[in-house]
Amino acid sequence: MKTFVSVLALAAASIAVPAAAQSTPAPAAGAAPALTPAGAADWVKSAEKQLYDETLRSGRNEWIYETYITDDTEALAAESNAAFTSLQVAQAKQAADYAKVAGISPELARKLVIMRTQITSPAPTTPGSAEEFATLQARIQGVYGKGKGTLKGQPINGSDIEAAMGSNRNPDELKEMWLSWHDNVGKPMKADYARMMEISNAGAQELGFADTGALWRSNYDMTPEAFAALTEKIWTEVKPLYEQLHCYTRSKLNEKYGDGVQPKSGPIRADLLGNMWAQEWGNIYDVVAPAGAGDLGYDVGELLQAKGYDPLKMVKAGEGFYSSLGFKPLPDSFWQRSQFVKPQDREVVCHASAWDLDNKDDLRVKMCIKVNGDDFTTIHHELGHNYYQRAYNKQDTLYLNGANDGFHEAIGDFIALSITPEYLVQIGLLDRAKVPPASKDTGLLLRQAMDKVAFLPFGLLIDRWRWGVMDGSIKPANYEAAWNDMRLKYQGIVPPAERPADAFDPGAKFHIPGNVPYTRYFLARVLQFQFFEAACKQAGWKGPLHRCSFYGNKQVGEKLNAMLSMGASKPWPDALQAFTGSREMSGKAMIRYFAPLSKWLAQQNKGKDCGW
Repeated sequence: MKTFVSVLALAAASIAVPAAAQSTPAPAAGAAPALTPAGAADWVKSAEKQLYDETLRSGRNEWIYETYITDDTEALAAESNAAFTSLQVAQAKQAADYAKVAGISPELARKLVIMRTQITSPAPTTPGSAEEFATLQARIQGVYGKGKGTLKGQPINGSDIEAAMGSNRNPDELKEMWLSWHDNVGKPMKADYARMMEISNAGAQELGFADTGALWRSNYDMTPEAFAALTEKIWTEVKPLYEQLHCYTRSKLNEKYGDGVQPKSGPIRADLLGNMWAQEWGNIYDVVAPAGAGDLGYDVGELLQAKGYDPLKMVKAGEGFYSSLGFKPLPDSFWQRSQFVKPQDREVVCHASAWDLDNKDDLRVKMCIKVNGDDFTTIHHELGHNYYQRAYNKQDTLYLNGANDGFHEAIGDFIALSITPEYLVQIGLLDRAKVPPASKDTGLLLRQAMDKVAFLPFGLLIDRWRWGVMDGSIKPANYEAAWNDMRLKYQGIVPPAERPADAFDPGAKFHIPGNVPYTRYFLARVLQFQFFEAACKQAGWKGPLHRCSFYGNKQVGEKLNAMLSMGASKPWPDALQAFTGSREMSGKAMIRYFAPLSKWLAQQNKGKDCGW
């Protein structure tokens, strides 16, 4: 779940804009043309030019801040982000007026929708509202950023507690970390978050939407109701696989910890799954690995180190995958301007991200690369963003983005799925004699499923809960109860202890105080398997899907580029069809990928009381 920065992504830039900066004036827009079809066309053309120019300024200041953190660079980034946000808000409100004009073209209507839905945190025109929202958000993001839990009674910060939750197998210490993090980070921000939602809803209503959730769901080329139904349909397709994985994992946790910690039936205790939010379970693969098949016989990080890879060589390998598909090499400026390792002389943001600083060819990645398997995968993922950005760089300003937000994440994800034993052999990292035999396939698939499949309900419920908050069906007094009910319904998990009514456990997940829409990650988990299956079919792959490598296949690259180059210029079904031949987002490709594992899980779960 890495980020990328392009023209429309800047609306969700990571820096919290102080209230004082919100008064920074946007570039002058001039008098709006008449409310006619011709006037709307003229205004959109002018607005796109303004948006393009402001994007370049804001993007460069944000890059400088994230790669050289000082008080001064923070102030510069805050000022330019505030100006960019002010411009977006002003344009969105004008777009709402033009959207009511009869007789405008479908393409113009599409652009007007994009202009209104690219803002994830709208504020109303009421004096002081934007400043109040910025103050509240800066405050709760500060609560999260400075938050600490405890381990053995000693304070432990956010990044360290994440690592400890993944490696610790002491249930009492896991419980302590989980409860302390949720109490210290979530609870203090509840009142501020509730007020933010009030302000945001008022802003969304000024833009012509029922509430902020409806605004978010309107960015998918369908009505908000139809999009909610689509995501629920996809979930019903993949839910049986998740339930089988849940049942097997619960059984293994019971074997390890006993009935007193994890009962044989019912939900799983959230803190036992190797992740603070139980969103991905791969960290406890050692607990669930099947005897014999669990040891894959190689470790990508060890292979990289044995072959003398350094961070730069790892990025070159990632570029090599895309080059093998026929994409032209990354520009010289990429190698000169990217941040590959953490500098020794200054503070930087290490969270991996991909950037396009001029909406043309100034592509960069920002990472603090370590020579290990995780970062090797991340490099392939981040470069997916860069190649997508370059492919659509000839589109109009408002189309400089993915077909929908799930697409941008899914491109790098499906390429990263190709880091199979066959690919490692092809690039000289793994000796063919050491390729795991078919008897190891269960282990290969189970390790993948512990992250890919386990994530699905979490990816869905984050926004399901927020949609309820935003439409008023979940009241502040019921925030915690509704959250726990939803986690039980979708994930089949429960907190390690009873939670008080005044708790605010949702706030302990960054994307809640950050106000970052989350359904994109659910979509990306599904889309990546559709893309992967399509690429393997185009490459003529005959073996098991999870072993497929389409490295070196120019036909795959040609079809992929046809989809990428569309950007956001067409509804996402058009883009999906260009590469996969289907116009339907579906979980069925994922089910086919994990079919051998599903059969195996059913055998392991035979006679067990599955479900919760």
